[in-house]
Amino acid sequence: MASSTTTTAMKIGVIGGTGLDDPEILEGRTEKYVDTPFSKPFDALILGKIKSVDCILLARHGRQHTILPSKVNYQATIWALKEEGCTHVIGTTACGSLREEIQPGDIVIIDQFIDGTTMRPQSLYDGSHCCARGVCHIPMGVLIENAKKLGLCFMFCTWGVDVINMTTVPEVVLTKEAGICYASIAMVTDYDCWKEHEEAVLVDWDLKTPKENASKAKRLLLTTIPQIGSMEWSKTLHGLKNIAHSCPFQGHG
Repeated sequence: MASSTTTTAMKIGVIGGTGLDDPEILEGRTEKYVDTPFSKPFDALILGKIKSVDCILLARHGRQHTILPSKVNYQATIWALKEEGCTHVIGTTACGSLREEIQPGDIVIIDQFIDGTTMRPQSLYDGSHCCARGVCHIPMGVLIENAKKLGLCFMFCTWGVDVINMTTVPEVVLTKEAGICYASIAMVTDYDCWKEHEEAVLVDWDLKTPKENASKAKRLLLTTIPQIGSMEWSKTLHGLKNIAHSCPFQGHG
């Protein structure tokens, strides 16, 4: 990686979430299947350019959208992008709104997170499993899980949380450890379950994502990525590299 006194080669990884893994946004596309110490990502890396900026697109859930958020191999995803030289990662994600003024169809740029996950690996270094597994009586499982979801939703509302999604963590944690700049574009699909009189998002609708929502996010990527590419990031990336080298995850990149 370049020092803070030289121009840094730019490469932007785009982790395509719900409905936003369309390779058509890239020019001169090629596909590359890779392996990592954490096994393979769930799909090929698609290499190309957006207005002369080198980019890599990876479908988080696979191009057929068959991988659940809890089953995504986040470590393999971030490792693969790091190995291919990505200096920045933009993650796209569907989310539910926890505020009246944030409406379905809005685009939200996430700048803080509260982690509600418990079993997802959050390091590229520590492969041990130290979390105890919970036990749930099967006939009551659906009732308990839905009650927990509703309770968590109202709790997050009282905390002043704006949106809720299923994939920002651990992506944001792993990219920080890898010394990569990260940003998340969240596409609001519904009001989640706190607004009881609103129709919940339909599964088919959620999997496809409304075309207008995806179109907005694509336009944002096509506009923003060239601007990112025109900026000087050497000092920022040098600082991130120093942070990464202070972690157990040393010497990679």
